[in-house]
Amino acid sequence: MSTYVLVHGAWHTGAEFEPVAAPIRAAGHQVHTPTIRGNRPGDAKTTGLKEAIQSIADYLAENNLKDVILLGHSYGGMVITGVADLAPERIRRLVYWNAFVPNNGESLNDMVPPHYVGLFDAIAAERGDGSVVLPFPIWREAFINDADLETAQKAYDVLNPHPLATFTDKITLKTNPAEMQLAKSYINCTEDTALPHSHGWHPRLSEKLGLFRLVQVAGSHELCFSDPARLAGAIMAAGRD
Repeated sequence: MSTYVLVHGAWHTGAEFEPVAAPIRAAGHQVHTPTIRGNRPGDAKTTGLKEAIQSIADYLAENNLKDVILLGHSYGGMVITGVADLAPERIRRLVYWNAFVPNNGESLNDMVPPHYVGLFDAIAAERGDGSVVLPFPIWREAFINDADLETAQKAYDVLNPHPLATFTDKITLKTNPAEMQLAKSYINCTEDTALPHSHGWHPRLSEKLGLFRLVQVAGSHELCFSDPARLAGAIMAAGRD
C-alpha cells in the first residue's frame, strides 16, 4: 500500500482534506493532511512562498516519510513543486489536482488572469495584514459550482485568510518540473472554472510536467467539499503504479 501526502490550496487547511483521506485510508493506504505555514491557526499572514514550501519539506522529514505520493491542489502545486526540488529522494510520484505548475522564476500570479491579480492586490491593500480573502460570489460561481448553496456556504465558512506573498513570490528551482526524474500525474476536474477555460488548468499548465498521467473527473475546483469520495477515487487512480 502507498503513502499519500495531500497538500491543500489557498484559504484551506489540511483538515478540509480529511473527508477525502477517509476513503483512501479505507482502501489500505496511509494518508497525511498537513497544513502549510501561513494557513495554520495563528500563523502570520506575511508568510512567503519559500517558508510555505519549507514547512511541507520539514513535515516529510520530521515524520520520516519516504516513497510518498505527494499531491498538491491549486496553490499547493507551487508548494509540492518546491518540495520535489528540495527532497526528490522522498517522493515516488507528484500529483497535481487542478494545480499550478511553476517553472523556475515563476510566481502563482504569473499563471492567473490579470483581473485576479488586480482583485487580490486590492483586497490585500484593504485588509492591511498581508492577507487576501476570496469574495463569496467568485467562490460560489467559479470554485464550487457543482454544489448546492448550503454546501457552498458551509465550505466557505471554514476558509481562512491567505498570505498574499505566496502568490507574488517567484519560486526558485534547480530543476523545472518537466525535467524532474519523478513520476507525475495531473487530475483535471472538468467543470472547474476557478480559472476560465480559455486560460485553464489543462492542458495549459499540465503540459509543463513533460511526461505525465492524466486523470479527468467530473467536478469543480472544490470537489473535496462537493464529492470527496469521487475525488478520492481520482487520487488513487492518479497515484497507482
